[in-house]
Amino acid sequence: MALIDRFFERAVKRGELTVIHADGTHRDFGAPDPALQPVTIQFGPGAASAILRDPSLGAAEAFMDGRLVIEQGDVLDLLALMTGNNRWEDATAALEPKPFSRLLNNVMHRIGRYNMARQAKRNVAHHYDLSGRLYDLFLDADRQYSCAYFTDPGNSLEQAQLDKKAHIAAKLAIEPGMRVLDIGCGWGGMALYLHEKTGAEVVGITLSEEQLKVARERAAARGVHGKVRFELIDYRAMTGQFDRIVSVGMFEHVGTPQYRTFFRKVRELLTPEGVMLLHTIGRAGAPGVTDAFTLKYIFPGGYIPALSEIAQGYEGLRMFPTDIEVLRLHYAHTLKAWYDRTVAAKDEIVALYDERFFRMWTFYLAGSYVGFLNGGLVNYQLQFSRSRTALPITRDYMVEREMALRADAPEALREAG
Repeated sequence: MALIDRFFERAVKRGELTVIHADGTHRDFGAPDPALQPVTIQFGPGAASAILRDPSLGAAEAFMDGRLVIEQGDVLDLLALMTGNNRWEDATAALEPKPFSRLLNNVMHRIGRYNMARQAKRNVAHHYDLSGRLYDLFLDADRQYSCAYFTDPGNSLEQAQLDKKAHIAAKLAIEPGMRVLDIGCGWGGMALYLHEKTGAEVVGITLSEEQLKVARERAAARGVHGKVRFELIDYRAMTGQFDRIVSVGMFEHVGTPQYRTFFRKVRELLTPEGVMLLHTIGRAGAPGVTDAFTLKYIFPGGYIPALSEIAQGYEGLRMFPTDIEVLRLHYAHTLKAWYDRTVAAKDEIVALYDERFFRMWTFYLAGSYVGFLNGGLVNYQLQFSRSRTALPITRDYMVEREMALRADAPEALREAG
């Protein structure tokens, strides 16, 4: 029996997987399961050995290069089948890379996580300075490239992203006349929303030149010059004082050695009564390493923190952790919507790049989706304040403000949701 067959015998118990080897032989694994779609894959030369060395990177590169062809189902079905048999809470290890690959991944992770200022801009450009048209094809119209908030799993992506902004704005408890800093502002959607709904003056900062260009164009189009501005600057170089700070989907790029620097800078930038809201992908379990596929192709220098690592960043800085919320399946719903839109836009994405890029992008989105569906990934929203009295002593104000913001949403979106 081939080694890869022994691997699949251990890894696939639920759902049906058919493997067509490079020599034409067929093997069937698992058993029918209504929750998992049947999948048939065909291996080209070298694909099986690459997967054995490192299941994640090996499968990704074989799929990207056309050496792993999915004959029945698609890449999301394949990854859902494999991870559905190896759920995080079940603590199985069939999908772990071999010892040498694990050692190499650890070394590369430790090298990559030292995200110094000179590297940060290059790392951001690798991902966020891709064609704006690509992001238009799979994101919502506001280009919210972070976890949406699904008050109902059946809501549209547009509704869920609007509700995410309301959820965060409510926690920030912004009052008229306040100054707000958005660290990692993306294409400007959150900053513009906060100004529109609260009247606050907002400064958004980014390291992506493409994002900066779009954000400034959007601010100009809305006529909010002087009230909302965007700058190309590293958070470490920022100066001034802000009543509120928000950071959504940026902390994953900070790097663990810089967590202390990040929180120290946040405290420095906050007024004595200031409040900060941090929204980040996180690990439900212990610290780990970034997988080789993500480091190589998607987010060089990126790392998803455990809650314990975040805590080590702010402990001792005399900031109160005033609220912690764990969002479990919200990003799974978000990623599924992004994946579906990407697949629907295949022809245009291939025209923008090529077939290999399209396969890489779908592998990235599908892999991220199953990471939240079956793996150990969650989203954390952590609220901090320098003052013990800056916020109400119960969470009721969050609910009240959020309901008011959602009631103020466009009628078309409320009906769609």
